[in-house]
Amino acid sequence: MKLIIVESPTKAKTISKFLDSSYQVESSFGHIRDLPKGNIGVDVENDFSPKYIVPKDKVKLVNQLKKIASKAEKVILASDEDREGESIAWHLSEVFKIPPERLERIVFHEITKDAILYALSHPRKIDFHLVQAQQARRVLDRLVGYELSPFLWRKIARGLSAGRVQSVAVRLIVEREREIQAFVKEDYWTLDAIFHKKEDENIFLGRLHAIDDKILEKFAFRHKDEIQKILLSLKEASYAVKKIFRKAINRKSDPPFTTSTLQQEANRKLGFSAKQTMRIAQQLYEGVDIGKEGSVGLITYMRTDSVNLSETFLLEASEYLKNNFGPLYTLLVSRKFKTKSKGAQEAHEAIRPTMISHDPEIIKNFLTPHQYKLYRLIWCRALASQMPEARLEQTLVDIHTQIEDKVFMFRSSGTVIVFDGFLKLYPLKKTSEVLPALKEGDILFAKQLESTEHCTEPPARYTDASLVKTLEEHGIGRPSTYAPIISTIIDRGYVVRDEKKLKPAEIAFLVIDLLRKHFPNIVDYSFTASLEEDLDKIALEEKPWKPVIAEFYHPFHQNLLEKDKELQKKDLTEETSDEICEKCGSSMIIKMARFGKFLACSAYPECKNTHSLNEKGEKAIVETREEKCVLCGKSMILRHGRYGTFLGCSGYPECKHIQRIEKSIGVQCQKCSVGNIVERRSRFGKIFYGCNRYPECKNIYKTRPESNETLENKL
Repeated sequence: MKLIIVESPTKAKTISKFLDSSYQVESSFGHIRDLPKGNIGVDVENDFSPKYIVPKDKVKLVNQLKKIASKAEKVILASDEDREGESIAWHLSEVFKIPPERLERIVFHEITKDAILYALSHPRKIDFHLVQAQQARRVLDRLVGYELSPFLWRKIARGLSAGRVQSVAVRLIVEREREIQAFVKEDYWTLDAIFHKKEDENIFLGRLHAIDDKILEKFAFRHKDEIQKILLSLKEASYAVKKIFRKAINRKSDPPFTTSTLQQEANRKLGFSAKQTMRIAQQLYEGVDIGKEGSVGLITYMRTDSVNLSETFLLEASEYLKNNFGPLYTLLVSRKFKTKSKGAQEAHEAIRPTMISHDPEIIKNFLTPHQYKLYRLIWCRALASQMPEARLEQTLVDIHTQIEDKVFMFRSSGTVIVFDGFLKLYPLKKTSEVLPALKEGDILFAKQLESTEHCTEPPARYTDASLVKTLEEHGIGRPSTYAPIISTIIDRGYVVRDEKKLKPAEIAFLVIDLLRKHFPNIVDYSFTASLEEDLDKIALEEKPWKPVIAEFYHPFHQNLLEKDKELQKKDLTEETSDEICEKCGSSMIIKMARFGKFLACSAYPECKNTHSLNEKGEKAIVETREEKCVLCGKSMILRHGRYGTFLGCSGYPECKHIQRIEKSIGVQCQKCSVGNIVERRSRFGKIFYGCNRYPECKNIYKTRPESNETLENKL
């Protein structure tokens, strides 16, 4: 018997169906060893040697696998082909102590029969340089986390954490928020006309573009009065087409997806978070039961920064396009893309469907709604990358009129799709206005003139898509780390999702300011990117891993010791205020806690009086509600906490009764058909949705359900 070990049971199930009874496929359920949770687990005095342990919850599994491995003719390690997967394979080999002659390592980029059989016939050894690169990352992150986080506990608030990459991501979000806060709104006006030809009722829009051949700047009209004078003078004007500019544009399809671009596009088009995208992509990669074929891996490996496509896929795509769309939509020579990602080093192929014949519409009924949406996006993008360019014609029309001695010129623009090409399968999100047939000299009429007020908009907050894109541009993180970075900064309370945008919590500003001033390298974009490059060099055997750690750690540790003596918590977290404590007459001070600022009596601990502050930093007004406390009968008041607003007894601290405020989303519970679905938060701060009849009805959802959503979304 030959034993194959993979990371997940789903992957094991899919692979098993391709092999005969001489193979046994088992799952390690991810890593079987890790650094201990209770201590740093790195011997900084002995070349940063990591001290790995088998976690308690893995001991039983490890013993079972070890027993099976001891009886196997061959032990074949088939974890993913990236640093994490190589590390999993190495840990398995270390724990099981398998002789080299009985140990094989195989890799593949898709879970199909051909790929698995090819991998089995081409085994290799464990790549220790990949292992060392992953180990270096793990040790670096552990050293920063276990030394800097306790420092933040001592100097700011308990429960805080810092990380080598997560802190850089928080800095980006904090700096964007400060740009938004500093933004000064500017108002301006524009004048638009709706034109048509007398014999043609097809209307189109034009905007006032120039006066007396002087092109109008964005803020040409800052007051309504200025634009109204022009509007009145043009009421009875006649117009003519002065010039028409036509320009042919060829638009190429985008490359097939990498990890980064998949996360960005799934966020923009489907509203998926980076974490959600990767979870669904993992399911599609490991295998989905699609009826008669059984469990099938539908996409290639989803952690990659390559845009390469295999020759087999290119041939299949060409044949499929010819048969289903015709020769006009088929390239004579397959299109190939070049990877531009900084430090590209993961898998060797883009994310694509394993088989073109698995049309999303044909297998739709076997997929969950989210699986279908993401698979369709991947399938269409990969196939569209092998379709001809779209041919567009961009048209600019200048429309003139003269009032007394002034010449007013309106400009209208539009785009006509001459040949849709790849747009037939992967359409653009927005299409420009299509103009009617026009020629120079045509007389036009203004059906309507309208002045519009505009306000300049501040920079947008980061979304998952834009943050991933920015991290990639800075060279920070790698395909396997983008989703965990975002999840970590949310889970640890530095960032919250606000209408799918990433908004920094109040504590994030203080932590980032502290790190920028006293630990600049930790949140420096270039420094963090250079460390990523060093990790790449370790993987490529261009650098040993221990000197990389030493070069970073020793200056970092020395600086930490100095700052620990130099900085006082009071100086960092307290501010004076004009408020006086109504209970003892002492002055109130503004304190910073993990979940934001609040007012506290300076006479603490003799006086424990505190008050909440609102978003403007002002003393929150106590709002009394009609509800009475069910325990003591006193009035309930609106309070603000870590997870938003709630009702608390006005008799606090003598009475500590609290009551949740339900936030209904207007959807009836589909399980009990009686209750309503309300927004709730877990004890870790994550939003989920559940029936308000809990605990009688325990129906809950991970994501906001629509009225017609099925229970497939259930946790």
